[in-house]
Amino acid sequence: MDRERALPDLLGLLDLAPGEGGGHHFVGPPPVEPSVPVYGGHLAAQALAAAGRTVSAGLPVHSTHGFFLRPALPSEPFDYRVEEVRDSASFATRRVLATQRGREVFAMTASFHRPEPGLGHQDPMPPVPAPETLPAYEERLTEAFGAVMQPLGKPYELRFVGPLSFDAEKDPSLASPRTQVWVRAEAGLPDGATADGERLLHSCLLVYVCDVTMLETVLVRHGISWFHAHGRSVDYTVWIHRPFRADDWLLCALESPVAAGGRGLVLGRVFTRDGVLVATLAQEGLIRVSSGHGTPG
Repeated sequence: MDRERALPDLLGLLDLAPGEGGGHHFVGPPPVEPSVPVYGGHLAAQALAAAGRTVSAGLPVHSTHGFFLRPALPSEPFDYRVEEVRDSASFATRRVLATQRGREVFAMTASFHRPEPGLGHQDPMPPVPAPETLPAYEERLTEAFGAVMQPLGKPYELRFVGPLSFDAEKDPSLASPRTQVWVRAEAGLPDGATADGERLLHSCLLVYVCDVTMLETVLVRHGISWFHAHGRSVDYTVWIHRPFRADDWLLCALESPVAAGGRGLVLGRVFTRDGVLVATLAQEGLIRVSSGHGTPG
């Protein structure tokens, strides 16, 4: 993918077209860069964009709960049908069902809440190096594989604080139940036409980008790389606590408390670089390991 086109292409993917019959029916394009199956963050971000289009002004998203039902194909568009579950002065709830060729591939429940006065607290951000002091993800891959990796052309940047799964596989002493990674969308995001539209866009981008980082945490704990495992998301939940910009650096502090039954669970917290906790994440993924590479964890 051309790096200069990566962000405009992603914004185009989130600009859903009205579906046949109008109403709460939208059509989302397939990914510009094919992958099999389709990257889960693509479906989750488009479903949230569809839900947000049906909600009144002043109700930003505060949680999304997504379920990946079937692998999706990279060659066909997606139909998103949004059901109004609840509307009140303070809350709106939407169900979104994504289909492809008439088959259900993804389902989401999204909740929106008008901010109001109340109690406030948060856990502190863990101490980590600033993102500018860390090598880019491509540089880490170059170091791991001993060959120069060209820019991946993605619409986001990653800066890992600790070891990657490839590092932990080479040196089991680096295995850890936690990973920390700075993420941000490519610079150049447009300002939304309204404050609500801009906040929804940044929420969709957070859902898209954070899905990249999570299952890596399970492999790092076991010292297994993606060369000897493959996986896909089963479900994915995001709680959004405060406003943020997805094109500013955000720290994803992730941990995997358990893996069992072929599934690994990852929990995460997302902080701005000045330590404000803006989102909490949870994801369970199906992870299948090549024979001879399982570990007791």
